Amino acid sequence: METKPQLDATIDRTIAWLRGQQRPDGHWCAELEGDTILESEYLMYLHWLGKLSPEALRKCVNYIITKQSPEGGWCIYHGGPPELSASVKAYLVCKWAGHSADEPFMRRACEAILAKGGASRVNSYTRIFLWLIGLYDFEHVAAIPAELNAMPKWFYFNIYDMSAWSRTMIVPLTVLYHHKPVRSWRDPHCIDELFIGGPEKADYSFPRDPSLFSWRNFFLVLNWWLRFWEGIPFKPLRNYSLKLAEEWMKPRIADGGSLGAIFPAMMNAVLALRALGYKDDHPLVKHAEEKLEELRIEEGDTLRLQPCFSPIWDTTWVIGNLRAAGVPANDPALVKATQWLLDRELKCEGDWKVKWPNAKPAGWPFEYANKFYPDFDDTAIAMRVIRDIEVKDIHARDAAIERAMQFQLAMQNRDGGWASFDKDNTHEIFTKIPFADHNAMLDPTSLDVTGRMLETFGALGWDKSREPVQRAMALVKSRQEHDGCWFGRWGVNYIYGTWQVLIGLASVGEDMQAPCARRAVKWLLDHQQADGGWGESCASYDDPSLRGTGKTTASQTAWAVHALIVAGEGDHSAVQRGVEWLLARQNPDGTWTENEFTGTGFPKVFYLKYHWYRIYFPLLALAAYRSRRRQAGSK
Repeated sequence: METKPQLDATIDRTIAWLRGQQRPDGHWCAELEGDTILESEYLMYLHWLGKLSPEALRKCVNYIITKQSPEGGWCIYHGGPPELSASVKAYLVCKWAGHSADEPFMRRACEAILAKGGASRVNSYTRIFLWLIGLYDFEHVAAIPAELNAMPKWFYFNIYDMSAWSRTMIVPLTVLYHHKPVRSWRDPHCIDELFIGGPEKADYSFPRDPSLFSWRNFFLVLNWWLRFWEGIPFKPLRNYSLKLAEEWMKPRIADGGSLGAIFPAMMNAVLALRALGYKDDHPLVKHAEEKLEELRIEEGDTLRLQPCFSPIWDTTWVIGNLRAAGVPANDPALVKATQWLLDRELKCEGDWKVKWPNAKPAGWPFEYANKFYPDFDDTAIAMRVIRDIEVKDIHARDAAIERAMQFQLAMQNRDGGWASFDKDNTHEIFTKIPFADHNAMLDPTSLDVTGRMLETFGALGWDKSREPVQRAMALVKSRQEHDGCWFGRWGVNYIYGTWQVLIGLASVGEDMQAPCARRAVKWLLDHQQADGGWGESCASYDDPSLRGTGKTTASQTAWAVHALIVAGEGDHSAVQRGVEWLLARQNPDGTWTENEFTGTGFPKVFYLKYHWYRIYFPLLALAAYRSRRRQAGSK
């Protein structure tokens, strides 16, 4: 059993470490890690621009090789199975760097790729990149016609009924689809060995629905027709649609973080501008390229890229968790960080205005700058953690919170929950489109974001007597899984969702002895591992029967411990064992080691490793445990 001095010392070490990581202007920002598609696509992008240097190629490939799985391919999360599209792109750039197909690691990669169907079965976005560098024929690329941009907002299929992240990726792709700006690699046969039967005989068809009459099969027929139509010169809306795309992109690229402030959209934006005829020295092109280059991280003889920056997210969590650990509200570090957040409040109209014109601008993005896309999750946390920080202008702080509250209320979905960037973004048919295989065409209600908003309601004094709270509570209760857990959209996975929903329900006054809470507590207790911790693999998104199982991690153990404490189980032996797991594994510098990916980008497609989840979430759990002990001792 831990001792009070041991617990205090552990918490103090983490507080000291986090203080040491604060940036001079007051914020915190950790590395955000994705898989090797980032490095592979970056090299393909540089080749297309004519800017691929031998040094960048060598350093990126050096990094990519370190991520090869024992099975031979490349994974999209640590310890996962090889993924076909990531493996094909990694193999390709390794060949570009001079690695022979006969090298043992390349032979193993080729075998892994062929075992998964070969290069003709890659996803739609990989097909686009292979086409742009001359390794795929245009006829095998999903149709993304520019006329998408001309669809009016009242039309069922329009860009504003796609998710924000898909919108920012797809609009520039419509430009590329029209201009067909192929920049062929010097060896058009460099990955022929990856096609079963060779490139000429391989099966490039998109997966069909077994049922003859289905939306999926309808869109496959439409895709064939659109490709045929692409070869017909008469397209009365084409020039108008391209101009709409250009005018739509320009202000969003000029935004401080470039288009969407995320790697795929930022990269597509540069390619689209160049395809439209913008020169290298055009201010918009220079800005877009510079912002993309900021995502590079060079260490020794390797080069890797981040998918985006997470400063608002990290700063809000650090503020809140330091407060939970006892750092006072007038601490200079917290005051400075809060002022940094207040200075970045969004005050201009974003894409949300198209569908919801009566809402007023407010909130915060996820990244340093992304003014068209306030993030509902970040906004919920920011409102909660800054509410009592003693900044110089308390009235300005409170006004920002009030604006954010009104914005969040305006963005509540019809079902009572919250999504991430859009409201009522639920046209399920969109997921059947051939270019929708990135599993992110929609932005429906997220249970973890809804739980976070409930937590914010409670922190700001709202309880379940309020109508928006009642609707949100009814929603999360109706979506509880049969075994008591909740799905996690933005964190892995059922541990994350269960933690956040339980915290939210408790915050607004739900009885933690109620059946829904008891079932969730039982689920958490049932999934504690033999070593005392909790862990869950990203594989649970593909196979829900694996939920709550995987290698134990510091972040997931912290989520489970925190949830159990808030649910009234602070004295349970499972909590004690979880705390002991965290105490025993803290590094001398106040951090924890965690290789696993416990963040989610697009379920089943793209995962994230937030490098500080392993640090600031254990701090939160240990602080909650200490607070519970102090309360028990005072009785």
